[in-house]
Amino acid sequence: MNSLRVRIGILGMALLAGLVAPATTAAARAAQGAPAPTVEEQRLDKAAPQEILRRSGFDSVAPDFVRDLTRTHSFEQARGIVVRDGTALWRRAVDRAHGRGPAGGDLSRDDDRPLYWARLGMTRDVRTWEPRFGLSDAQRSALLDQLERTSRGQTDIRYPSRATGVKRILVTGFDPFTLDQDIRISNPSGAVALALDGTVIQTDSGPARIEAVTFPVRWQDFAAGTVERTLAPYLPKVDLYTTVSQGRVGRFDVERTNGAWRGGYPDNDNTSSTGTVPVAAPATQPQWTTTTLPSKAIVTAHTGRFPGYDHTEVTEIPAGSTEPVVRPDGPTPGSTAREGGGGNYLSNEIAYRATLLRDRLGLHDTLPGGHVHTPVLRFGAGNTDPATGKITDPQFVRNRLDIIAQLRSILTVAANTALK
Repeated sequence: MNSLRVRIGILGMALLAGLVAPATTAAARAAQGAPAPTVEEQRLDKAAPQEILRRSGFDSVAPDFVRDLTRTHSFEQARGIVVRDGTALWRRAVDRAHGRGPAGGDLSRDDDRPLYWARLGMTRDVRTWEPRFGLSDAQRSALLDQLERTSRGQTDIRYPSRATGVKRILVTGFDPFTLDQDIRISNPSGAVALALDGTVIQTDSGPARIEAVTFPVRWQDFAAGTVERTLAPYLPKVDLYTTVSQGRVGRFDVERTNGAWRGGYPDNDNTSSTGTVPVAAPATQPQWTTTTLPSKAIVTAHTGRFPGYDHTEVTEIPAGSTEPVVRPDGPTPGSTAREGGGGNYLSNEIAYRATLLRDRLGLHDTLPGGHVHTPVLRFGAGNTDPATGKITDPQFVRNRLDIIAQLRSILTVAANTALK
């Protein structure tokens, strides 16, 4: 792993020679006192991520970013580079998914993984960088925050004027996760975000433009308010929204109810969190929130090859009890949440946070919104061993393309039903 502190030190002594620092181990970096990369960033050096980057042409992203970053002479200059290159990474990933520009390699254009791994290369470099002009912890955090936001499309939401008559739809996706089980994993919700961002669908009430963003699979980011900060400026301005994540095998689910409980499953930094979902104004926090998407219309329409379900099951602790109970038809009055329809991981949490924000903004009765779980994205038969399997195969690509197409159809049905 390259250490920016080492590189800066060498460049300071021999700038005219343009020398490049040698690679150092994580232990050597720690001994020098440089900040360490996160658990998530440390996976980057494994064979599969490197192959994904190489076969998409995204292997040049982090090196080019480092070159520009190390030439800066102040925090403000560094911030400008971070904003510029983070925005460029998101737009490059969207362009690739839309067939614009060179593919950069033989990896299919619908693949969300090049964006994920390229971003981690950039965040790792910012995290371990120690420039000569000095960088406080607060400034480093600010750079990382800007990089996260810009490279996820969160600062790139652009809708046409209301005067055009074009409806507005907002979609969210997630990074790959469970990477210690299979480092090759792709997240179809992230692929959906890239494929649909900036596209227009035709609905019964006219054209509708989709804008999309993605979020990390990290408990701390959610506790810090990344969902609310991103969505709050736009929910009052859109006509429909849906948060999206990977759910169950072989099916789409429109989740009816979301619960205010974290179940503790490890995130991408192998960090766990158990307890009530932490939000602002907890005294007014409900145990449950509900979708306002037209669930029944969505699941009864033919939207693609995967069946769709109006998923109503939750796990609750009934009022006056201490033991959790599974309820197939939703929560009972006064109960305490233990699992929403989407479980108690971050897919449930983004659904809960977005619907709670919708309600706190006074939009429950006017804004159709909720959560859709896609099928699990699976590799083809014979390519299921994480240790020996290929990073892609024809069935894997077909499954992802079919999920993207079906989510687009689901949005069309939702708009046709709810936006009359």
